[in-house]
Amino acid sequence: QVQLVESGGGLVQAGGSLRLSCAASRRIFSFNSMGWYRQAPGQSRELVAAITLGGGDTNFANSVKGRATISRDIASNTLYLQMNSLKPEDTGVYYCNVRIANTGRTYDYWGQGTQVTVSS
Repeated sequence: QVQLVESGGGLVQAGGSLRLSCAASRRIFSFNSMGWYRQAPGQSRELVAAITLGGGDTNFANSVKGRATISRDIASNTLYLQMNSLKPEDTGVYYCNVRIANTGRTYDYWGQGTQVTVSS
């Protein structure tokens, strides 16, 4: 089991920035990947950004390319999402995700979510 604790969400004006943090209870270098997903009201959960722990390869949703940066701090077992030039459509609950694929199956773990609200 992996516990994930997110922080950094809140209310921000359009054009502003936020830095979300996700602290993991386990050494993150043992994970295959970590990522951020978000879910807007009435919408499905969607990938925002992901990063592989070993190689640091990243993947971003088209809607946030150029505005988001995902990074990880191995020493502190923490995942970050820096988002700039925020738009109202970025509003949603942001979830930290851990993916582990080691024994022939894929396991996903999720944080509790942190609310991001971007006002016009």
